[in-house]
Formats: sequence, C-alpha cells, structure tokens
Amino acid sequence: MNELIKTFKQNDGSVAVDGRDLHDFLEVETPYTKWIDRMMGYGFAENVDFSVFDKNVHDDTAFGGTRKMKDHALTLDMAKELSMIQRTDRGKQARQYFISMEKKTKQTALPQTPEEKITLLLQNADEDNKKINQIDNRVKDLEHNKPLTPGEYNYISHAVGGAVNTYVQTHHLILTTKQRSKLYKDINGGIKQIAGIQTRAQLREKDFENVDGYIRNWVPSTATLLIIKQLSQTVTQ
Repeated sequence: MNELIKTFKQNDGSVAVDGRDLHDFLEVETPYTKWIDRMMGYGFAENVDFSVFDKNVHDDTAFGGTRKMKDHALTLDMAKELSMIQRTDRGKQARQYFISMEKKTKQTALPQTPEEKITLLLQNADEDNKKINQIDNRVKDLEHNKPLTPGEYNYISHAVGGAVNTYVQTHHLILTTKQRSKLYKDINGGIKQIAGIQTRAQLREKDFENVDGYIRNWVPSTATLLIIKQLSQTVTQ
C-alpha cells in the first residue's frame, strides 16, 4: 500500500499518524497550530489519543538550516475521526486509507470459523456506530456552544428594545431616562439568569430560542415597577 499519509510505529508498537502530514493531506487552509488546537476541542486527550513531539524541519533562514516545530503523533482512531470531521473528499479518502491500514495490521489475527467472523463483524459495526455517534455528539455540542452570529445578536438587541418600548406604550407610561433604564436592567437581568451568563455577549446558539421566548413574554418584575413608581414620586416632590 502506498503511504498517502506519514505514519510511524511508537515504542509500544502501535501505529501513529503524523499530525502535520495529515493536515497537509486534508488540504486544510487554517494554519496547523490553530487547526489542531481547534480539533482538540472535540474531546481528544493527550497521551491517550495523541502525544506531542518536536521535529526538525528544513529552514534556510534558521541557524544550522533547521528549526524545531511542534507536531503530534495521532492514534489511527483519532486520525480517522479528524478525517471524518472535515467532511471533504480528501477527508473521506484519508479515513478509507486508515481503515485499510487497520485491516492490514489485523490480517495475522483474522478469525477462521464462520462464528468468529460473524462475531468480529458485529463488534466492528458496533464500534463504528459508537464512534460515529460520539463524533456527531461532539459536533452538535460545539454547534450549540457557538457564540451567536452578529445577525442573531442584533436580533436579540432589537427584540429587547422592542419589548421595552411595547410595554411603555401599552401602559401609556411617560418615563425618564433613569426609569426606562430600570426596565432594560430588568429584562437583561432575566436574559442573563435563564442563560446562566454574566453578560449578553456570552449568549450561545443553544440559548437563542429560550431567550427569544423570554423576551416575547417579558413583563417587568414587581420590584422593578415599584422602583419606577418611587422614582416618579421623587421627581414630583
């Protein structure tokens, strides 16, 4: 089998994949260090799924003609998952390549009887399904925890202003700037409470629907209305 992506054997005899070589093969435009850091967010653990090492690369501008770069030794399982995550033709090709490598390394221990073959097929299918589910869950979790897009954030901001203005107009209120600010504080406080955040800028995709529903049904708390009333009395005194 031609070596599409650089692999090497580790001290324990397991086959590892060169992270930078995989990155180059997948034709990822993001620089390697940023890409691999982002991939670590899918739940991979150091010394379990990968290990870090330094390697010398040719560089005419460096002293001695070489310089050190951080690289990663990836397990075949991690390399397959990273290839699947890319969702590209190159990613699919890389995953098939790693699967072929695994089959080749297991040829010496292939089952002989029909029962053993069926058992192995069922085990492999179950393992593949579990890994696919794990990847899907990781992708969903990352998508849910993404910050709001600028458009979504602006929508929330306008919705907050619209809710305050609607309440004021519906109840025919004439408020000072200070009184109106109490309404904004009330609605923003509720948003932060239901989303479990400190500032509105921390809102995530998973919070969007709950926050939108809260804004649509928002009414000021009794405490806020009492404060506004007290401020009105202060002005007239």
